[in-house]
Amino acid sequence: MNSKAAIDKGRVRHVGSHRDWENYRDLVIVLLQRELKVRYNNKLLGYLWSIANPLTSALVYFVAFGLIMRVREPNYVLVLVSGLFPWQWFSNSVGSAPNLFVGSASLIKKLNFPRNIVPLCAVLNHMIHYIASVPVIILFLYIYQQSPHWSWLYGFPILLLIQLVMVYGIALGLSSINLFFRDLERLTSIITHFLFFLTPVLYTLDRFPPQYHKLVVLMNPAAGLMVNWRQLIMEGTLNPFYVLVSMVYAALFFVIGYAVYKQLSWKFAELL
Repeated sequence: MNSKAAIDKGRVRHVGSHRDWENYRDLVIVLLQRELKVRYNNKLLGYLWSIANPLTSALVYFVAFGLIMRVREPNYVLVLVSGLFPWQWFSNSVGSAPNLFVGSASLIKKLNFPRNIVPLCAVLNHMIHYIASVPVIILFLYIYQQSPHWSWLYGFPILLLIQLVMVYGIALGLSSINLFFRDLERLTSIITHFLFFLTPVLYTLDRFPPQYHKLVVLMNPAAGLMVNWRQLIMEGTLNPFYVLVSMVYAALFFVIGYAVYKQLSWKFAELL
């Protein structure tokens, strides 16, 4: 009798957890749909505006470095495009992270749901935006008489997952801490801007002496990702060592971000 009761109780718990997961999944979908409707409200015009920032940045950097400073880099426009688009996902996710909980205060007060869904939706939104910009990257490949590689079929999911986990962990930690230290947004902006020029986005890793390539990737959590994105887009290959380093960083940031969130989340109601 006791064993039967325990089995029934386990079944109820399983059904309850399954329903909870479905409710959380539906909430993520609804929040994502809301954000995407705002961004792509005017369809084509909204899409063009969403890719205007990295394209404009690529143009500015090409004029500054390619034409004025005459940086000797083959297919420099393609180098810029293949670096700036994935970097935009990274920088937008990290840059907007501090205000995620603050900006969603009304939603958090009205609904009872896991608060960590808010940063997840924000990061997924930027990831979908990056995926939507892939046709622009393909267009530039054809302009430079190149084409997508079959390795994209496995390379893109690998790098998408690694970057998703990494930026989600960072966003979760920053959005939690910012409730206690409201100046974190400015500090995050400064650090992200500083990291941008230390990461091979405007230039390739070949600008460093070969003996320092691994050191650059090891010391910079974003470097391995950006190098592999460019290598995958332009050459159709992935560097296994850089992928491994990025996976370690992603796991580390996720664990730290989630630990910070769990440690501070009990005071969220008082601070929002």
